[in-house]
Amino acid sequence: MIIDTHCHIYYSEMENAEEIIRTAAKNDIHLILNGTDPLSNREVLELSGKYENVHAALGYFYSFADEVTDEDILLLDMQLNNENVIAVGEIGLDYYHTKDNKDKQMELFEKMLNLAHKHGLPVIVHSRKSLQDTFDILKKHNVAGSMHCYQGSAEMAREFVKLGFYIGVGGPVTHTNNKKISRTVKEIGISHMLVETDSPYLAPEEKRGQANTSLNLKYIMRKIAEELDMKEDEVASITTENAKKLFGI
Repeated sequence: MIIDTHCHIYYSEMENAEEIIRTAAKNDIHLILNGTDPLSNREVLELSGKYENVHAALGYFYSFADEVTDEDILLLDMQLNNENVIAVGEIGLDYYHTKDNKDKQMELFEKMLNLAHKHGLPVIVHSRKSLQDTFDILKKHNVAGSMHCYQGSAEMAREFVKLGFYIGVGGPVTHTNNKKISRTVKEIGISHMLVETDSPYLAPEEKRGQANTSLNLKYIMRKIAEELDMKEDEVASITTENAKKLFGI
């Protein structure tokens, strides 16, 4: 088994979502589908109930911060009781696209973390151009989780590891301008690492310009193995065990 710990393989993102899920199952790949809003959360729950290799992560993304309502929060609270839900995600902060609603983003992030604590679930965190605020907020909450598509410094990665977080490594590690990510991989080591694709986004170098799928995990694991002087099957085995431990799979 290999676990893609972060992807968006559902109807509103990919027309051929179920075909990709079935192909992943044939290759013994398990998928953690991450919802970001009420629509995608419903789709994730539907697919997790239909396929044994699909696990649900539900959450409200930063892009939903300006429109989320109390009713939305209550709905998510109820959905998190579903037996197929293994995490709260994708959640977090993003100041790359907009800084105008930072307060609302942080307020929503806090609400997501409170729900994770209430339900005893780990979190899957997005942070872009917002690492310090993300770290400061996470320090206040007793939750573990994954730093999805981490692209910060190796020094900051170690601080997240101290909080109980794993570092999510995806397609960007294979890109030609990946020096910062490569350093992080070497600094934190395989024991604190997860593999992910963020499908259909962030395709590895070998598949640039194409829609990403979980089958491309092999390119990510190959690069990690190269950086750490390990065998690819060792990378697959250890990162899978890390994911099982964190998400209770």
